[in-house]
Amino acid sequence: MAQVNIMNVVVKDNPCLFKHPFQFEITFECSEDLAEDLEWKIIYVGSAESEEYDQTLDTVVVGPLIAGRHMFVFEAAPPDPQKIPREDVIGVTVVLLTCSYRRQEFIRVGYYVNNEYADQELKENPPPDPDFDKLQRNILATCPRVTRFKIDWGDSDVCTFKCNNGFESSNKPGIFEGVWPEEEKRKQQEEEKKRRRETEASNDSVQMMVE
Repeated sequence: MAQVNIMNVVVKDNPCLFKHPFQFEITFECSEDLAEDLEWKIIYVGSAESEEYDQTLDTVVVGPLIAGRHMFVFEAAPPDPQKIPREDVIGVTVVLLTCSYRRQEFIRVGYYVNNEYADQELKENPPPDPDFDKLQRNILATCPRVTRFKIDWGDSDVCTFKCNNGFESSNKPGIFEGVWPEEEKRKQQEEEKKRRRETEASNDSVQMMVE
C-alpha cells in the first residue's frame, strides 16, 4: 500500500504584492516507490458565489518517486485580475494546494488569503477600479485547512492520505491545524465576507452619527 505524507509546507514571499507569484516550498515523504507521478495544482478561488471564477494557476507533475523524503518549490503566476469579479477583489478569499495520484485527488490544503491596500489612504478610500499594482496579498499561512480523500493507490486495498504529527505550514515553523471539509470551503468564505460587510455597515452608521 503506497502512502504519501506531507512533512512541511512553507509559504514563501509572504506577504507580497498581488502581482507577485505564489510560492510554496513543499516537503513530502513516500513510504514506498510510486508507480506513477504525483500531480500538484494551485487553485485561486475568485468568488464564493460560484466555482466558475476559480482559476487553476499552475499544474506540475512530480516523479518518478522512490521511497524517501522529497522537496520542491511550487511557483505559480498570480490570478488573472480580469477573471475576478470586481466586488470580490478586495477582502478575504482562498487559495488551494492540491495533489492527485492517478487522476485521483487525495489531499487539498486551503489557506485564507487577504487582499488589501497597504496604503492607509487607499484602504479608507479605495478606487472604484482596483489598483492591482498597489494591492497587497497576505496568505494566512499559520492556519491551513486540509481535506483528505480515500483513493485507490493501485493496491488491493483503498487507503487514505495520512498527515504525520510533524506537518507544518507557515513562513515560520508552525503546527498543522485541523480538517477543512470540502463543503465548508465556500461557507467559511461567505461567513467572512458577511462579517466584513456588517463591520463596514456598523462603521458607516457611526460616521453618520458623528457627522
